Amino acid sequence: MGFTSEAGQPGRVLARKGVMAWVLTSAIAMGGSTGCGVAGAPAEEQFPGLETQQQAQEADNGLSLNGLSLNGLSLNGLSLNGLSLNGLSTQEFSEWFNLDASGHERLMRYMVRCAVPAGESRTYTNPASGLTHVWEGALGLATDWAEGIPATELEQQVVSACLAAHANNYGLHVSISVQGRGADGVQIPVSPGELDMYAVRESCFFGNIFKGEGLYAGNDRNALAEDESTPRPCGLLGYAVSTNGRCEQVARVGQCEDHCTLDSTGTYYTACIVNGVKYRPLTTRLQGLDVHRCGDGVCQVGEGCGWSLSADACMDCGSCL
Repeated sequence: MGFTSEAGQPGRVLARKGVMAWVLTSAIAMGGSTGCGVAGAPAEEQFPGLETQQQAQEADNGLSLNGLSLNGLSLNGLSLNGLSLNGLSTQEFSEWFNLDASGHERLMRYMVRCAVPAGESRTYTNPASGLTHVWEGALGLATDWAEGIPATELEQQVVSACLAAHANNYGLHVSISVQGRGADGVQIPVSPGELDMYAVRESCFFGNIFKGEGLYAGNDRNALAEDESTPRPCGLLGYAVSTNGRCEQVARVGQCEDHCTLDSTGTYYTACIVNGVKYRPLTTRLQGLDVHRCGDGVCQVGEGCGWSLSADACMDCGSCL
């Protein structure tokens, strides 16, 4: 069961003024990814052979990176103390958390889903508000760090990749499949039929925000055509496009194959190298319906208003006024 994410993708028609993403405002460095399931139908209907534990691995990928500073893990003690009681009970963590309790609660949700195995959770009672937060595990990409052991470099990398893979500065939830290996080398399971349902190869994500090395992404298929777009601004980009103003926190590296090594099955990447540093990446896949085409008569997320067949100025969206 590859790790698929769901959480109710919005309707296919988008208001012309776009979507406002929620904002994270302080200092941290980490990741998020998750869930086996498909938007629009129960997991057991999509994949009859799915295990109960796998059904629990359902989650969204609408984490916004807007305003996210990437140096807080070491500041709030999590890099050393992990997602254990000791890590979550420190004064440093409390101070960080309450700089933006709403935004950081969402971020912690993704971190725990990425690092902690399914069937486990982490609980935090905020001394400032008295509220108790319960965050559910799912992927189990960094199990030692999840138990309070200082994060290894591989754990830092896979959690960073997990955050990048689930980033969506539109604030939307788009069903995706995530492939790759955790820090322990164990492959994320793949559900029967998953690769067929998520037939569109999207991106490779990697980096290390624990060490301030940033986040990276590349195309894992041909670049988007001029009339194509997706609702995931940190994923696929057009030909020779090196930046995306909607996802400036993730640096582009062009095509994944130019920087990364495929596994023996050709399904996902096992390593990526940028600036002489070797990273453990995660690889994502989309459903075909999430690659939009200008000219279909529907203004969709990722398309801009205008009067051409270009996705950036699409006639489906009409005038910006």
